[in-house]
Amino acid sequence: MENGEQKTFNLIIYDKNYNKMKNRIISTCICLLSILTSYADTLYDVIIIGGTPGGIMTAISAAREGKKILLLERTAYIGGLPANGLGATDLATRGATTGLFLDFLKGNLKYYVDKYGKNSQQVKDCDGGFYFEPSVAYNTLQNMLNEYQQCITVLTMRQFDSDPQNVTIENDKIVSIRIQNRLSGDVETYEGKIFVDATYEGDLGAAAGIPFRVGREGKTEFNEPGAGNVYKYWGGTEQDCSTFIGDNSIQAYNYRICLTTDSSNKIPIEKPDNYNRNDYSSLIDDIWTGRHTGFQMANVTPEMLAENREHIAKGNKTKIPGDRWGMHKISNIKKIPNDKTDANNQHLSFVSTDLPEENWPWPTSSWDWRDKFSKRLKDYTLGLFWFVQNDAELPEHFRAETQKWGLAKDEYVDNENFPRQVYVREGRRFKGKYFFTANDALPVAKGKRPPIHRSSVTSSDYALDSHAVRKREPGKINLDGFISYGAAPYTVPYGVMVPEEIDNLLIPVAVSGSHIGFSTLRMEPCWMALGQAAGLAASISIDQNTKVKNINVTLLQEKLLDQKATLMYFKDMSIEDKDFLLTQRMGLQGYLPDWNANLDGIVDKETAVLWSALSGMKIKEGDTRRNVLRNIYESITNKSNH
Repeated sequence: MENGEQKTFNLIIYDKNYNKMKNRIISTCICLLSILTSYADTLYDVIIIGGTPGGIMTAISAAREGKKILLLERTAYIGGLPANGLGATDLATRGATTGLFLDFLKGNLKYYVDKYGKNSQQVKDCDGGFYFEPSVAYNTLQNMLNEYQQCITVLTMRQFDSDPQNVTIENDKIVSIRIQNRLSGDVETYEGKIFVDATYEGDLGAAAGIPFRVGREGKTEFNEPGAGNVYKYWGGTEQDCSTFIGDNSIQAYNYRICLTTDSSNKIPIEKPDNYNRNDYSSLIDDIWTGRHTGFQMANVTPEMLAENREHIAKGNKTKIPGDRWGMHKISNIKKIPNDKTDANNQHLSFVSTDLPEENWPWPTSSWDWRDKFSKRLKDYTLGLFWFVQNDAELPEHFRAETQKWGLAKDEYVDNENFPRQVYVREGRRFKGKYFFTANDALPVAKGKRPPIHRSSVTSSDYALDSHAVRKREPGKINLDGFISYGAAPYTVPYGVMVPEEIDNLLIPVAVSGSHIGFSTLRMEPCWMALGQAAGLAASISIDQNTKVKNINVTLLQEKLLDQKATLMYFKDMSIEDKDFLLTQRMGLQGYLPDWNANLDGIVDKETAVLWSALSGMKIKEGDTRRNVLRNIYESITNKSNH
């Protein structure tokens, strides 16, 4: 077994291109056979609602297994938020999430290298594919789908309404769904073996009757930092006025705006028809005085604010510690290639591109209501930018600074150069086999890992991070619920996307978790990884003729590892390491609890005791950890084979 495993490692190192080509040919042949033997044009192996990155990766990973896929997207474009302005990737630890997400990064990088040259400024600004323009993300995701176009049918302008009558369920299985064709108005029915809800809102899961949560849990329920009603300086500590009581509020949504200062590619921001100055007027005093929501304000006195007003009146910029100037005052601007931005909500401002409170009905509302809110949010956002560029009560030199910015002329050319989708940070959160909380993302002790889930389908890492749930309140230092707490690379168990009630449904986006737990899972890299796992799980369920909740998770993990997914993060390992697979397998079994695998280190007494207890073998000190782990793995594998 050891020699056979070493041959596998050598193949990974020396024969990547051969294996990649061989696997693609095999999957294509299987895929064509699957299509030719389909029962009907409306019957699919896997039907996915939502052309989000999570949905796209579900489609691709299932197609690699030769399955016939239908991907349904409500808008005219696939791609979700990365194709709609979220161009600065949210991942705290690079390498924590790989697999198809890494393929996405490589696709972005390839675009810039091919078009501008490997030494270009664009390649430098894309930072390995982590920073990208919306149009580039769309093209990358579309190209990834095109590789498997023999297996994947993509239908856009298809709307699923969260109504039980649109789902036919028999014996705890979804048999078919009803979809509205937004172009023709017709209702279309599609039958499938496995269904995947990859929407940000969780509409299919709700229609299928899966229990879900919306709003915030109180701190007493799961003992999570930031739970319930919380007020804190940005970067500071929680204030005494926080009650930590749960409620039904939803964190704010916004649009991620692609701005530019490039005069040759800039569209002026015009005053929207539904402009309401009252939405922004409280900013006037903030800009003149330098007031903001950062931790520095704890040491700012009223006298300092008054002095800053006089300082600005003389033509100077703000001098309050932590304060921002110009467009940065109201928008958190991240640079992406070609002098463009991913402009997000400014966490230090009481008024920014987020629009708290008004989005609360979104998760459970109809698409008619959502479309109206989308228009309201668009008008609000454009109105905010127009306000800071033109309002006569603002300092003239502040307005001049903001007037350097405009919308990028070459993005969203058929949508008035404005994003096509709202950033839905949190919709429904479904009850799954595993309920993920903040405690799953926090170290169990200082310097240690978070809990290790043996059923992990991806590693991920982002802060426990929620935007505000309420608008500005008199006397409060920040907006209610605007919080961030550091986490550490964690493992995500398969059960977060597996409901108990329906046997053939997976939910890799609106996953099972608390408000705070969900706040770290809700990043696109993690959703891509969960989508990849969902596609493979769906395929295994079909092949084994078993419920998705009863699949062989070890087989799922092996398939994920074959596709270069990372299930458990190690600081001293990468997917290119010859023993990457070994550390993943043994790490999830508890053999490598530390941040470093340290395979070239020597087995010490403490490790020998641990590994002896786990393996049931007599492990001695003195040999390298790599050799001993290989021997243990070989022994375990031989026993399982017998």
